[in-house]
Amino acid sequence: MSQNAPDGAWIGLAGLAKRSEALRQAAGLPGADPQTLLDAAFTELDGAIELLTVWEADGDSDPGGPDAAGGRTPDALAAERRLLRAVFQHAPVPLFVLEQDGTVRRANAAAGELIGSSAGYATGRPLSAFVGLASRAAVQSQLAAVARTGTARQVTCEVLGPDGPVRQLLTAGQIELPDAQKLLVGVLTQPLPGGRPAGPRPAPARGSSAAQSPQGAQPAAAPEPAAASEPAAAPEPLGQTIQAMTRRMDTVTAVTRLLLDNSTFSEAVTLQRCARLLAGDIASWVMVDMERGGRLRRQFVIGPSGERAEELARRVRNADPRLDTAAWQVHTTRRPMLLAHAADTALLGSGTDGKPLLLELGATSLLSVPIADGTTSYGTLTLARLPDEGRFEIADLALVEEIGAHLGVAIRVDRMFRHRSAVAETLQASLLPARLPDIPGLDLSAAYLPAGEGLEVSGDFYDVFAVRDGWGITIGDVCGKGQEAAAMTAAARHAIRVLAAYSPDPVDVLAKANDIMIDGDYEDRFVTAKLAYLKWEGRTLRVTLASAGHPGPALVRSDGRVEVLNGGGLPLGLFSAADLPDSEPQAETLELHAGDLLFFYSDGVTDARNAEMDYFEDRLADELAGLAGRSAAETARAVQNLLIGFSQDELRDDLTILVARVTDPPE
Repeated sequence: MSQNAPDGAWIGLAGLAKRSEALRQAAGLPGADPQTLLDAAFTELDGAIELLTVWEADGDSDPGGPDAAGGRTPDALAAERRLLRAVFQHAPVPLFVLEQDGTVRRANAAAGELIGSSAGYATGRPLSAFVGLASRAAVQSQLAAVARTGTARQVTCEVLGPDGPVRQLLTAGQIELPDAQKLLVGVLTQPLPGGRPAGPRPAPARGSSAAQSPQGAQPAAAPEPAAASEPAAAPEPLGQTIQAMTRRMDTVTAVTRLLLDNSTFSEAVTLQRCARLLAGDIASWVMVDMERGGRLRRQFVIGPSGERAEELARRVRNADPRLDTAAWQVHTTRRPMLLAHAADTALLGSGTDGKPLLLELGATSLLSVPIADGTTSYGTLTLARLPDEGRFEIADLALVEEIGAHLGVAIRVDRMFRHRSAVAETLQASLLPARLPDIPGLDLSAAYLPAGEGLEVSGDFYDVFAVRDGWGITIGDVCGKGQEAAAMTAAARHAIRVLAAYSPDPVDVLAKANDIMIDGDYEDRFVTAKLAYLKWEGRTLRVTLASAGHPGPALVRSDGRVEVLNGGGLPLGLFSAADLPDSEPQAETLELHAGDLLFFYSDGVTDARNAEMDYFEDRLADELAGLAGRSAAETARAVQNLLIGFSQDELRDDLTILVARVTDPPE
């Protein structure tokens, strides 16, 4: 087109290109009417010919024309306007007054009943927003043809009513107001049986200034006005209202139960289960988008069953929301979006082929809410409905908003638990040796199993380290759990290890560790501990064992004899030697030979109980006797499995085991 073409021609060309693309996309949609789309394509072709052949704009004439009032008095004009307004509002057929671009300026009461909303709801929205996707492009093209030529046209379309699509015949014409302003008028009626919408009407609507229709065009049969005079949907009965409310309550209850049942604290599992629940209940399509690295990433897309729907879900899942999509707007503003009639096909973004996802899904109603806990927005939950499902309403918005808030709280708790679990694991790892040392003449193995989910740091500890002329083994338990208990555990373990490097007497080491615990002001917490010094004397391993209120260990001889040692002494951190002289740790000496075994353990072993409230401590000696002769690793693993089976995975306390089995003396 020449650069000298008027502005109106450039605007017309841009609109033509946009509508042509819409027709091309509509042709690939399920349910598209080829005849209707072909009529619209010929209409657009007529418009293209007109743009290419007519270069002169007719906007130079005075738009006002002659006296718009026609010499009539203001009172007469006001009375006429009131009459026309009353006739328009109470007309027995749905009427729309449209701008030249197809935007609704006014809708009468019958039109509101047809679309299931107040007449004012349609104002400012394109008429095509209330039309099914398959016929939307054709309606846009025919309205553009009416605006361009002034010739009335008809097109059959699916109007999105409150209970699903309703097949209607749209008759559109152009009118010119006294001030030369041109508007469009659309009338919706039920099509005649077996009839098809005609192309151009033979004459424009009465009062229009448009040119006459081409010669040879046959007039279409007049539609039956009575058929469209009935409202599209009767008011919802009380029983149906109660049923809908009950259904929504059931949905909230199901989501709450789902969140409470998520024992794994898995964010991904929570989101996927919730999406599947909603997709099978209140929407055909559910999309979950989560913020990752400052961008929204599409996590899940759940739709109808079937091979085609699954392939479509994969394509939608591969398209992360862009900045101009509904999901991004909802996420950044933290405000929900309800589009009972989704007119903008770009709201869900486009696939890799550039085709709008809203068209691919066939969705006509959209609802998107933030997944937020009140302070932080983690992502969005977007639901889409097909035409036969009806549109989303305010009650649906309230329901999905509540579910979004539930998900936000669940995600916050999930991330908090995962953070606490990671901290607990890191802190727990610092309290236990990364690996046991290789000691000539000794076979060592250890096992640790936290009670519960391991979200709190255990107070159990063990260690194996070198001392003068031998090796030291310590095991202990701090009263309580959590960070305070972990601080005392770390202090006790490291104090014993450091003191043992300078003192040849394990009793002296525990006594000095007791002073450190008391000076540390750990409130009412205390530590039970066992410290053994192991030293080879020829082919005999001499063990000096000091005890501070900790149970065991059990001595298992190579021939199967078992002796559970009592130990004695008071826990560390309760009394000083000055306050209570009898608080000194107790000591005893043992002699071990090849095949003998020391089984150290925490009170998680002795406190384990079964459903009949029997204690595992009562059968510990018998179980160890049956394990005589096995390696340290086999013994530790066997006792751990026995404990788990005995307590049916319900440990009352953390389980810590350290096994030292004597092998051949070192050379």
